[in-house]
Amino acid sequence: MPFILALVGCGSSGSSSADQVAEGKQTFRYETFGDETKWTDTLHLDQVISTVDPTTALSVGLKVDSEALPPAVVNGIQNGSISLTDPATTIALLKLDAVLGVKATVSTVNGKDTLTRVGITCALCHSTVDNSFAQGIGKRLDGWPNRDLDVGGIVALSPALDDATRAVFKSWGRGRYDPRFNLDGKNGPQEIPPAYGLQDVHSITVTGDGTDVQYWNRYVAVTQMGGHGSFSEPRTGVSVTNGTDDLVSSKLPALQTYQLSIPAPAPAAGSFDALAAARGKQVFDGTCATCHSGPEFTDANTRLHPVSDSMGEPEPPGVPSYASRSATKMYRTAPLKGIWQHPPYFHNGTAATLEDVVNIYDDRRSLGLTSDQRADLVQYLKSL
Repeated sequence: MPFILALVGCGSSGSSSADQVAEGKQTFRYETFGDETKWTDTLHLDQVISTVDPTTALSVGLKVDSEALPPAVVNGIQNGSISLTDPATTIALLKLDAVLGVKATVSTVNGKDTLTRVGITCALCHSTVDNSFAQGIGKRLDGWPNRDLDVGGIVALSPALDDATRAVFKSWGRGRYDPRFNLDGKNGPQEIPPAYGLQDVHSITVTGDGTDVQYWNRYVAVTQMGGHGSFSEPRTGVSVTNGTDDLVSSKLPALQTYQLSIPAPAPAAGSFDALAAARGKQVFDGTCATCHSGPEFTDANTRLHPVSDSMGEPEPPGVPSYASRSATKMYRTAPLKGIWQHPPYFHNGTAATLEDVVNIYDDRRSLGLTSDQRADLVQYLKSL
């Protein structure tokens, strides 16, 4: 599923046409690749969603696109004539394509709208909103990881799951997802990553399994979302085919083009101390830039790093190394542009803040930074 854990990308296309970007945006936001087969026919989440009101949906991290709401709906929500505690409102929002990453088929029978099929799209995990209308309701922010989303908790509502599987999903928590659990049976949820600022980053996932965004998009679309198509990876022994048709392959080039067009968000004015950041850059250049190198702040285009060299390890007690479950068995150096936007940090969220990140590096690398240097370095990271 979103698995969509890492719809991120490498870059080849930056000069592609505006039409391809527009096509990719449509795919990113609304294309299910036929995954209704999984979410409706197998997991029966349409039955669950039909009973959920918007307030509950927002509480588990689902987001609503305010720009998809007609004026009458906006006015109705504002004056209270449209209830956010009525499941019928959820179905109305789905009919408007207003719920990010959820694509529904709504049929009208005897004057009543009924949810008949539901699927998911890339935007479920890799978009959020700016909360400009209300908390969880606003303008879309594509590429931003939805760290409010309780993916596992939502999937655990499926009546088709056994208790053991449901318990695993419930253990993930907000903003976390394990894109390999359904294939290897191991439970090690990772932070949903950003899908922005990746135009010139060639190792697109945290373990660098693929060299362009289409590799991981295919992996997610087929093995996680349940889209119709095939994915094969000899290095991990994963081979999955869904359906007899291919609804994935033709969508991948434009999807990659759109993703690579999404820039990392700049920090808000006044969100960091500029003078301290200037001092922090000197600290960064002397301690961090060997790996967080170049304009993208990563050496991922030239090398990967063994687990023993990773700042994201170890996993919590009893959780297998995520790298050990990957194709490369290694980690890339994370790009840093827009890092201010998506705490917690490291692939598994073991650092809650940038202060924690700096302290971990200082300790594990025996850098010997003073408290002032650590504080300045944090301000620099906030400026990226």
